[in-house]
Amino acid sequence: MKVDEQKEGAIYAALSYMMWGVVPIYWKFLQGVGATEILAQRVLWSFVFMLVLLMFMKKWQAFLDYVKNIMGNPKLFAALLTASLLVTANWGVFIWAVNSGRILDTSLGYYINPLVSVLLGVIVLKEKLSGAQIISFLLAGIGVLILGIHFGTIPWISLVLAMTFGLYGLAKKMIKAESAIGLMLETMMVTPLALGYLIYLMNRSEMQFFTAGSTSLLLVGGGIVTALPLLYFAKGAEKIPLSMLGIFQYIAPTLSLLIGVFVYHESFTKAHLLAFLFIWSALAVYTLSITKWGQASARRFKGKGKIGA
Repeated sequence: MKVDEQKEGAIYAALSYMMWGVVPIYWKFLQGVGATEILAQRVLWSFVFMLVLLMFMKKWQAFLDYVKNIMGNPKLFAALLTASLLVTANWGVFIWAVNSGRILDTSLGYYINPLVSVLLGVIVLKEKLSGAQIISFLLAGIGVLILGIHFGTIPWISLVLAMTFGLYGLAKKMIKAESAIGLMLETMMVTPLALGYLIYLMNRSEMQFFTAGSTSLLLVGGGIVTALPLLYFAKGAEKIPLSMLGIFQYIAPTLSLLIGVFVYHESFTKAHLLAFLFIWSALAVYTLSITKWGQASARRFKGKGKIGA
């Protein structure tokens, strides 16, 4: 892979995670709108944006071909429907959490997401855990337990976000669609539900889309805010190694954590600090294990073990 391509990929990947990291600020501007309406509008306008984008990118025929393929493949249809429902649930919980003053919980959720993805690989795909991954799980588990004991309840928002996104990633492995087409299909599957809910709100005169021009623009813009980082991420993922991408993914929850504490002044207790220290340690061990340096060190360690036997 060329150095220039890697630089370009790194820029796209960094931009995507930075956008995901600061997106709580965007949803905070819509705090006066109900979380379920924001979610429905987000689905609808993401679909509209992707529809226009596919035509602009001249990928309409490729999209139609993929739709034909889905119609003749029940397993693929089920995987797509599952992915659509999971990502919609993830969006909904995230929006509700942000506008309920729980940005720190969303940050924790996306910190532990890589470990949840590995765990799902073990349970569903029968993959084997390395020693470093086992240590990572133990450290992360202690971090979650600390918060559970301190607050008297499990950090369900964090766990739901991590699980839904992890399962979404698993479903996406079965779909294997180009990123723009995949997002178009996912939003298309749930757009009828979103439209139905918005019509219900409109009939009850409860829809807030028309209350102010700024609110309408922000809700429409939610489609772009949703789609753009996903497209940037896909461009970046094509051009950089998986290990580099794995390191970049911590940009988003770190930015969210800083925004939650310093912009919206959410409470960051000693329990939070201790829990996050355990989770950061878990991620450091995990990230090291998937880098070339970490893998080379593991091989050297195994080699020394054989010589001494």
